[in-house]
Amino acid sequence: MVTGAGGMLGRDVVEALITRGHEVAALGHAELDITDGPRVDEVVGRLRPDAIVNCAAWTDVDGAESAERDAMAINDTGAGLLAVAAGTVGAKIVYPSTDYVFDGTTGSAYVESDMPHPLSAYGRSKLAGETSVAVANSRHLIVRTSWLFGLGGKNFVETMLRVGASQPEVLVVSDQVGSPTYTPHLAEAMALLAESDDYGIHHVVSSGSCSWFEFAQEIFDQVGMSTRVMAARTGMLGRPAPRPAYSVLASERPDPRVLPSWTTALAEYLAAREGATAPAGGHG
Repeated sequence: MVTGAGGMLGRDVVEALITRGHEVAALGHAELDITDGPRVDEVVGRLRPDAIVNCAAWTDVDGAESAERDAMAINDTGAGLLAVAAGTVGAKIVYPSTDYVFDGTTGSAYVESDMPHPLSAYGRSKLAGETSVAVANSRHLIVRTSWLFGLGGKNFVETMLRVGASQPEVLVVSDQVGSPTYTPHLAEAMALLAESDDYGIHHVVSSGSCSWFEFAQEIFDQVGMSTRVMAARTGMLGRPAPRPAYSVLASERPDPRVLPSWTTALAEYLAAREGATAPAGGHG
C-alpha cells in the first residue's frame, strides 16, 4: 500500500513496486487522508497490506515555518497513525525522511546514528514523524534522503530550466551542500527495502555532492543553455526556513543502498523529461 501515490516520489514508488511484481494499492490524498485515524484504520484493515510505504507528506519547507501545526499533522501524526495501523495487521512501514533533520554544522557527511538537530519547522516535523513511526511499529524502515527531483512534481531542475529560458542569469545559493537525488533511483531502493527485514534508519541519496550553485551550473551545462549562474549566500535570499549548510548523507550500514551519481541521475532525468514531452507517433 502506497500513500501519497499522486506525488513525485509516490508515483515512482508505485511504479518500482509494480515492476518488481508486487500488487499495489496506490492511494492519493483523495483516497486517504492519513490524518483521519478511523479512516486509516478502516482502509488498512480492509486492504491488509504486507507493507505500507508512506509517501504522503508536507513538503513545503518555507510554508511549514508559518504552519508548523499543519506540517506536524501530516508528517508526524498521520505518519504515526499509519505506523500503528500497519502494526495492527502485521505490516511493515516505510517512512521517507530528510537530510533537514540535521543542522549541517559539522562539515562532514551524516550517518544513520548521528544525532539529529533540525533547524526548521519542516525538519522538526519529519524528525517527529521518524520517532512516532519507530515507537509505533518495530518493523519500520526510515529512509532519509535529500534534494529530490523527478518527473512528477515541482523541483529545482524545473525551476532552473524555466528561469534560464527567460533570463540571462540566475542567482543561486553556493553555501548549502547536499546530494540531489532522482526519485526513480530512490524509489527502486525503497522497493528493495520494503521487501527486506533490514529495519531501522537508512540513508539513501545519489552518490556525490554539490552546492545548489554547482547543481544549477551542471543543469545548464547538460542542456546546453548559456544562462549565467551567480553565486549567492543563503542570507541574501531571505527565505523563511533556515537550511543546513552541509547536509550530505552517508551510510554506516554494512550493505547500504548505493545510488548512481547525481550527475548521472540528472542526465537520466533530462532524457526522461525529453521523452515525456516528445510528440506522440514520432520515430525514436
